[in-house]
Amino acid sequence: MIKIRIDIKKLGARILDALFLACCLLFLSFLMQLFCFTSFRIPSDSMEPALKDGDRILVNKMIKGARLFDVFAALDNEDVTIRRMPGWGSFKRNDILVFNFPYQMNRWDSVRMDVMQYYVKRCVALPGDTLEIRGGFYKVRGCDEQLGNYDAQQYLANLKHPEQHGIVVGTFPYDKQLGWTIREFGPLPIPKKGQIVMMNRTNCLLYRQLIGWEQKKKLRVKDGQIVLGDSVITQYRFKKNYYFVSGDHMANSQDSRYWGMLPEEYIVGKATRIWYSEDKFTEKPRWDRIMQKIK
Repeated sequence: MIKIRIDIKKLGARILDALFLACCLLFLSFLMQLFCFTSFRIPSDSMEPALKDGDRILVNKMIKGARLFDVFAALDNEDVTIRRMPGWGSFKRNDILVFNFPYQMNRWDSVRMDVMQYYVKRCVALPGDTLEIRGGFYKVRGCDEQLGNYDAQQYLANLKHPEQHGIVVGTFPYDKQLGWTIREFGPLPIPKKGQIVMMNRTNCLLYRQLIGWEQKKKLRVKDGQIVLGDSVITQYRFKKNYYFVSGDHMANSQDSRYWGMLPEEYIVGKATRIWYSEDKFTEKPRWDRIMQKIK
């Protein structure tokens, strides 16, 4: 008969060591997701062909720095102060960005972060750029770079009656006098921190949500003058940076063409790689997309 002697003390110590190691790994993983990288699943086709429904993407938070804010206040739909850790770079045109949607349900009159709603879009204009859409194609003054998905722009440019295909033709800021559409849009100067704009009717329409968010006051036209809160203003200096983003599948994408400019503070980071992909119909892995670099 074989007798097995168990040293309870040694066994207990090994279990404690294993639990401690597991806790350290979990804490390290939490820190990595909080400050360095995080993962998101693509839930729609608005970024095809670059990203497909069912892709799981890795998002780099370190370019501009990870965000720190009161999550519980944000969940209660309160305004939150967002601070960033130091970053080591800047976002560029054509980067694919993950961000919190800047408007809450049925509240298009004011900017407020929806902490539970994340969007993935391509950056086509940076703070300080002047963006236009001419003949259906994105253009930034002084930039010769091809912006966004060229094939999608070509498709819209050649489409005779977009509205017959379920495409919304009218765009931000939905003003008949400006008459902007998905084919003819702008010029739209994208605000940069410290940039000064003269306040007139057009700029009031373009920037009223952004200025209202920055100042926590309502911007409006009253008796032919621009009024912020109770004060008449003739110019405004922006306090934040903003971006213009677009879906690659432009015929089916709720992007800046329809809701305006994206505050930098709402950007989580840059999508860099597809770490896993699964077909939503067959539930089978798309092996050819796994670990693919995002372009």
